[in-house]
Amino acid sequence: GPIVRAAEFLPQLKELHDPRRIDASRAFFLIAIGMFKKVVIANFLATHIVDAVFAAPGRHSSLELLVGVYAYAVQIYADFSGYTDMAIGLALLLGFRFPQNFDGPYTATSLQDFWRRWHMTLSRWLRDYLYIPLGGNRGTSLRTYRNLMITFVLGGLWHGAAWTFVVWGAIHGGFLSYEHWQRERRTTAGLEPLPDTARRRAVQRLVTFNVVCLAWIFFRAESLANAFDVLGGIVNPSNWFEAS
Repeated sequence: GPIVRAAEFLPQLKELHDPRRIDASRAFFLIAIGMFKKVVIANFLATHIVDAVFAAPGRHSSLELLVGVYAYAVQIYADFSGYTDMAIGLALLLGFRFPQNFDGPYTATSLQDFWRRWHMTLSRWLRDYLYIPLGGNRGTSLRTYRNLMITFVLGGLWHGAAWTFVVWGAIHGGFLSYEHWQRERRTTAGLEPLPDTARRRAVQRLVTFNVVCLAWIFFRAESLANAFDVLGGIVNPSNWFEAS
């Protein structure tokens, strides 16, 4: 990523790019910040925390496993947004403008909001080439839930042909369907939208982040057994401070 559409990229090939008008300062800033995210943050978290936790979850306490999962959330964001920044910066040096791909995804207040902020170019690709052709939110609610589940399960398989990615996609599809059901239920009942307060946004962000982290366990795990070992270790009360 970013996934650049032909309509965005091909017209730029016809343009004459003046090297004196290239925004080099922004390009080098993006390349530098991308390298810092990837080389310093992502690699450090992977080698010092995440890899060890997922390699042998039974050797770690619940607290250590939870820290490992949160560390992976930061790692994958720093890794992915880092090389995206570098790609956008390098393209800019050549005179090409690529679309933004991340916009503070961990500040999202819902799963729908998360997918407006995380890998934005993939989100719109899934929307335009899978979700809408399947019928989108046209028709019954059950069809909408079906379309969401199919879109995100296939989105999971796009990342890799493994059951872990299927579960990752199903978690996102399931929670997106739940959010859709909640909105529809309030609308049907004629209820006003809930007040948008700072406290409510904070709670929504906390819940959304933890749902995303739950899905990340399956995305990172080598197998379903490995993912359930991590989950089991986290929820085991006797394992909270010491590994069992």
